[in-house]
Amino acid sequence: MISDISAIFTQLGGEFITPVSELAEKLSSIKAFIFDWDGVFNDGTKNEQGSSNFSEVDSMGTNLLRFGWWLSQASMPYTAVISGERNLLSFQLVQREHYHACYFRIKHKIEALEHFMSSRGLKASEVAFFFDDALDLSIAEQCGVRILIRHKGNPLFQQYVIKNKLVDYITAQDGGNFAVREGCELMLGLQGVHDQTIDERLRFYPHYNSYLTERQAIQSQFFTLANGQFEPQSV
Repeated sequence: MISDISAIFTQLGGEFITPVSELAEKLSSIKAFIFDWDGVFNDGTKNEQGSSNFSEVDSMGTNLLRFGWWLSQASMPYTAVISGERNLLSFQLVQREHYHACYFRIKHKIEALEHFMSSRGLKASEVAFFFDDALDLSIAEQCGVRILIRHKGNPLFQQYVIKNKLVDYITAQDGGNFAVREGCELMLGLQGVHDQTIDERLRFYPHYNSYLTERQAIQSQFFTLANGQFEPQSV
């Protein structure tokens, strides 16, 4: 089964930097998913308000990922966005999908990761991280699973993260071209729960309805650094 999934994603153009069997083992410990925003849910292009977009395809990917983990682990995985900028559309997605937290205007991202882990009782090995660029490497250096969103214009950066063992999988798709969905489906597949997740979403009752009720009760929190402290923000 794992070899079949490896073949599907390799044929798509994805690159397994960590051997697929080892990656599957690492995923079994994951309890949280953290996403960078610019260049991950989009191609990094800004609109006139200084924000960048997301797609419903990627949004559904993160929802199915959380549902699949809920099914397999009998608990809701923690989910957060950590961004170096203030993206209004990231706030919209976080609130609509009831992610646990959103950190914005974070220049040294490991500080946000440490705050998130300490507030949730997590270890770095229990976190999976979707990222795309240099600002994200302090988190990638620590996390248990690292998914690099491909950009065709940074071949030397890709070589760097491979050489320094900062990545487990590089997506076939570019940021803004459903790369988040690709990474989510890969994780579900390697955990052996993709088809069950789709089956239960199709049926809706009782499992997806129970998951959705629990998800909708999550109160998303927003943080930025102020006076050297992470302080809750209204957005």
